[in-house]
Amino acid sequence: MREGEAWSTLLTVIFIDHRLFNRVNIMISHVDLDNFGPLHKIRWPKLGAINLIIGNNGSGKTFLLKAIYSALKTVEEHGRGNTIQSAADILANKLYWTFQVDKIGDLVTKKAGDSLKFNFTIDKQSFHYSFGKDTAKKITNLESKVKPRSSNSIFLPAKEVLSLHNIILDSRVREKIFGFDDTYFDLAQALAIQPQKGRNYEGFSKSRLELESLFGGKVVFESTSNTWVFKKGSQQFSLGVTAEGVKKIAILDTLLGNRYLDRHSVIFMDEPESALHPTAISKLLDIIAVLAEEGIQIFMASHSYFVVKKLFLIAQQKGMNIPVLAYEENEDKNHWRYADLREGFPDNPIVEESIRLYEQEVALSLGQA
Repeated sequence: MREGEAWSTLLTVIFIDHRLFNRVNIMISHVDLDNFGPLHKIRWPKLGAINLIIGNNGSGKTFLLKAIYSALKTVEEHGRGNTIQSAADILANKLYWTFQVDKIGDLVTKKAGDSLKFNFTIDKQSFHYSFGKDTAKKITNLESKVKPRSSNSIFLPAKEVLSLHNIILDSRVREKIFGFDDTYFDLAQALAIQPQKGRNYEGFSKSRLELESLFGGKVVFESTSNTWVFKKGSQQFSLGVTAEGVKKIAILDTLLGNRYLDRHSVIFMDEPESALHPTAISKLLDIIAVLAEEGIQIFMASHSYFVVKKLFLIAQQKGMNIPVLAYEENEDKNHWRYADLREGFPDNPIVEESIRLYEQEVALSLGQA
């Protein structure tokens, strides 16, 4: 090969690698919070394309997801369209409807001697706010250097929402009552967007095919009857007789199809394993990895060994950093351990319990118990 051809080949490889690398957008790179409900202190640096929170029930996993989500939605809504609300007003409203408290000051950790503080770095710019226990609905201490965002984030709760779609919208739009928090309301609004025709991102199209192959069909909205139905070949079924796992996976398929999500979106997933058998969990997480490589950032909370193990294998196979925030009970109140699945399988109660059950099974088979 001549020198000129060699340089041309090398530059092509560098260009391709750089282009693929830039698809992985680490939008949120750092999260700090103090005295936020059950979360006394969190310092979570060096976030990745996929980020995992693990812990037992009541440890604050979902609370943390909602805290980050509320801040990110504030950034997205502020300055978008013709809105004239300040970022502080948008945030206060978002916290009020997401956590559904009498006053947002109730979110401050009980018996805490200091105010609630939240800070995250997004697109290398900081967003910070704080308030005390007496705060009703007005936040006076907020500073944001984050540029306006055109992309959308979304929160996927443990329960599916398709069968409750109209009920959620009605309770929030017409009744304006507590019941379904803003994560459900935002999702219901996003699902109401009609599918768009035309070429989608390659990774998104591939992911949609994989998602639909998981349950052998497609869930679509019938505008004539104002209901969601499950279509499998030439057959059509009511959503009421459709499996919970099918409906849950269909939500992600719909959001990719109607272009609510793009390469700079952030997805928050609470218990992705809910209503899914282990094979489906494994396949879903493979799809999540493809979306992460396409550019979407993912935060998920789980207490499933299958989720941790599968993400560990993905991290090893792809050489991908997957930061983990793991709750553990000890003398320190609300203590969290930091790890990265690329560096190894973390010590945590989920794994310890799985090992204990395995050892118990071995003992039983050997007649030792």
